[in-house]
Amino acid sequence: MDSVDIEVLRTAEAWRKSGHKAALGTIVKTWGSAPRPVGAMVAIRDDGQVAGSVSGGCVEDDLIEKIRTRAVAAEKPQLVTYGVTNEEATRWGLPCGGTLQLVMEPLSDKSGVAELLQRIGSQQLVRRKLEMDSGRATLEPGRWQDVLEFDGRVLCTVHGPRWRLVLIGGGQLTRYLAEMARMLDYHVLVIDPREEYAAGWDLAAVPLNRGMPDDVVRELQLDGHSALVALTHDPKLDDLALMEALKSAAFYVGAIGSKKNNDARRERLREFDVSDEEIARLRGPVGLYIGSKTPPEIAVAILAEMTAVRHGVSEPSWAAKPERRFDPSACEVKQT
Repeated sequence: MDSVDIEVLRTAEAWRKSGHKAALGTIVKTWGSAPRPVGAMVAIRDDGQVAGSVSGGCVEDDLIEKIRTRAVAAEKPQLVTYGVTNEEATRWGLPCGGTLQLVMEPLSDKSGVAELLQRIGSQQLVRRKLEMDSGRATLEPGRWQDVLEFDGRVLCTVHGPRWRLVLIGGGQLTRYLAEMARMLDYHVLVIDPREEYAAGWDLAAVPLNRGMPDDVVRELQLDGHSALVALTHDPKLDDLALMEALKSAAFYVGAIGSKKNNDARRERLREFDVSDEEIARLRGPVGLYIGSKTPPEIAVAILAEMTAVRHGVSEPSWAAKPERRFDPSACEVKQT
């Protein structure tokens, strides 16, 4: 679930607590092309106000009318299908031949949304099981490999941060990258043993670990849902973290700095018995080349590349990194 859908949950629960009736819709299956993925959510208030989306708008318009007239999900969850034929797909604004099914559920105390939001807020990964017959929902700890499941009787959804991002160094760029990554549904952890950076860290939602990077990264046991980016420009910190991350199953490992600095880093990593195959996984200079110069722009470039890797998208030719590019490390204090 991405952070957009978390906002849908928050909005729906706020409506309910203010005295409105609200229905929550979750896409459980799609055929052909679909504008939103399985798991996407929409909330509809009894007066027609909408949060989130499951299509280009036509499906929402029909759902609003159904919720207003209590034709759908008046008392308990209900499965709704749109776009069975090409004619219906066109009518509902879906791509030709597209079909989607969604479960609409009326929210109540037994929906457990308040507790779900509390757990999400504490960075927990949660599996929610909704019984179609009773409308009762139960919550249990989620696992990284959990996915949405629906057998017609029970809808199981996964909520909370599905991806992990480990950042080495607590500097200015880290702040922008951490805040943007949280919007993309990453659980972010910063590692920096340096007192001067730890003392100034004030992002309450992003914990800072004071341990040595290699020890912490090893303990984290990075998996295929994890990414790590080294941002200190200090080989004593960055290289230790990269050494462990490149040997892990992390889907993305990157390091800030120029091509020259990263080439030197690759040579140092070979001295730590990191194989050529493992070193080839290092993305450095990190991020898509978009001409970024400021810390926020660099953060955008990094997250853009991470997103492309997550979705299996090859780097576009216009984003290929040139031999010479802006080097944020030009202002670093050189080690002697």
